[in-house]
Amino acid sequence: MKTTTTLLAAALSLALAGCSTESAPDVPTPAPNAAPEALAPADDASGAAGGIALAAQARVTLDPVQESGVGGELTFDPGEGGLRLHGQVTGLAPGSAHGFHLHETGDCSAPDATSAGGHFNPDDMQHGDRRTPGPHHAGDMPNLVAGDDGVAPVDVILEGLQIDGEPMLDVVGRAVIVHAQADDYASQPTGNAGARIACGVVELSQPAPVYDGPAS
Repeated sequence: MKTTTTLLAAALSLALAGCSTESAPDVPTPAPNAAPEALAPADDASGAAGGIALAAQARVTLDPVQESGVGGELTFDPGEGGLRLHGQVTGLAPGSAHGFHLHETGDCSAPDATSAGGHFNPDDMQHGDRRTPGPHHAGDMPNLVAGDDGVAPVDVILEGLQIDGEPMLDVVGRAVIVHAQADDYASQPTGNAGARIACGVVELSQPAPVYDGPAS
């Protein structure tokens, strides 16, 4: 009887030991001097393989010309086939329409903003409507149309233009002008849009990333 009891106790001990071994999770042994995963360096965002490259960006603050009360904040971002200009223009008469152009020279110092020069036109084209197949200046843009609150939203693609790129096509250092009247898209060379009521210089706010290839 004593022998049988001893054998049963031994068998029970072995069974319990087996259950304990099966239920214990596998815990990998960290390598010596390994850094915790939470402290591992993140992917390089400067354009290296696997990182996120930041696009160039430019901005414009429109200021009133001759106390017009017109202003605004606009941003140039890379878009499909060119640049996307977006933002809003404020201080306009409700429901009014206004010529809106990119001008050659980033200089709004003259009292009437004529220091900004003519329309940006690197291809020496006739003035026109960029929404049609005909010729137009690179700086021609659709008329602004103000809502009941006097605010005109802006969202237009300017094909072929660049930020911080080829000087001939670069918008940085140019000027954005709002005119007193609507552009008729036909009169040469400016669409008979009238006086300049707001002006802002295009300034680089984020340079184009430089990609030097994958990190070695």
